[in-house]
Amino acid sequence: MNKKLVTLPALVLACSSFLNPVLAEESVKIGFVTTLTTGGAVIGNDMKDAVELAVEHLGGMAGDKKIEILFEDDGFKPEIGKQATDKLVKQDNVDFVAGYIWSHVLMASFKSVVNADKILVSANAGPSAIAGKLCNENFFSTSWQNNQTPMAMGELLNAKGVKSLYVMAPNYAAGKDMVAGVESTFKGEILGRDLTKWGADAQLDFSAELAKAKASGAEGLYVFYPGKAGGAFIKQYTQAGLQDSLPLYTVFTVDSISLPKLQEAGLDGVLGSEMTQFWSPDLDNDQNRKFVSGFREKYSRYPSFYAAQAYDSINLIASAVVATGGDVSDTAALRAAMMKADYPSVRGPYTYGNNHMPIQNFYGRTVEKDADGNWTTVISSTVFENHQDPFAADCKL
Repeated sequence: MNKKLVTLPALVLACSSFLNPVLAEESVKIGFVTTLTTGGAVIGNDMKDAVELAVEHLGGMAGDKKIEILFEDDGFKPEIGKQATDKLVKQDNVDFVAGYIWSHVLMASFKSVVNADKILVSANAGPSAIAGKLCNENFFSTSWQNNQTPMAMGELLNAKGVKSLYVMAPNYAAGKDMVAGVESTFKGEILGRDLTKWGADAQLDFSAELAKAKASGAEGLYVFYPGKAGGAFIKQYTQAGLQDSLPLYTVFTVDSISLPKLQEAGLDGVLGSEMTQFWSPDLDNDQNRKFVSGFREKYSRYPSFYAAQAYDSINLIASAVVATGGDVSDTAALRAAMMKADYPSVRGPYTYGNNHMPIQNFYGRTVEKDADGNWTTVISSTVFENHQDPFAADCKL
């Protein structure tokens, strides 16, 4: 008799675990899609490192749930990214999908996640379509809408008194957004514009475009070239000796990924160049100090903004899991928790707009040497405070 009484609670708990999916599920599964091969892997691996650091800083747990990360490689191609996303959603049955460097990959994968009533967290790409008419209640971003950072650059150029500009970017969704963004706020004259080939066989020789930019007589050169293309561009810009006659202004081109290589190559023409961004390694808040010091200690390098966004994506998801008591089956409750952005972000406190894009500050940043002689970026000014993207007005949420 006593034996039956002792084992009954265990039997009840065991049976209830089959009936209650919250009890039965001991982990929260997060699929993370990024680029782990091709030239884009330099970005994807930085994001992967940040995700693993975030999990480590969380003690591997989101409340009572163990965090399980499933990384998938998009191969820098929309069709491969969609296949990877479909696998995560249909085969692995993940609770969340995050990541996505490239706008064209995100656009191809978007419906696979949101139509399955799972939450998608973009840790980088912010195409205007998803911010506007295609916005969805199951989509969130821990980065920015594509146009915002170049909009801040246009304002920075205005403040500096730059009157004319030559513009270069790759010919794909994000590249077009980066051009549209700067042109929407820059009050001077655009003297030339080049949209170059993108993708797995992206153009890496910019000699003809640089010659045109120099001949244009523009007071500044504005470019957006992420990843491998960015390093190639900076090298050619510096070797052409344009830093004295054509000052460089960039978005998503000069960062903590490219700077060590540029420094090693002695391409000091990048020192003093300016950019805009929502985040910087020297941003003064407790979480950012923890993130940057932890990243540098673990990986012996500065984190990039890609890493910062990826780190935040895991912390945002974890905060929602905790807020819902671990019930990852209640998508509506998870959405409500994520809308609060109630977690320590590396950028400091921010809010979400109706389209689930962050409303946040944007800063001017300059390339300088740190106390140890390493090239990094430091905040030089605040360009926008609590900035909302222009496409939120088209979102019906």
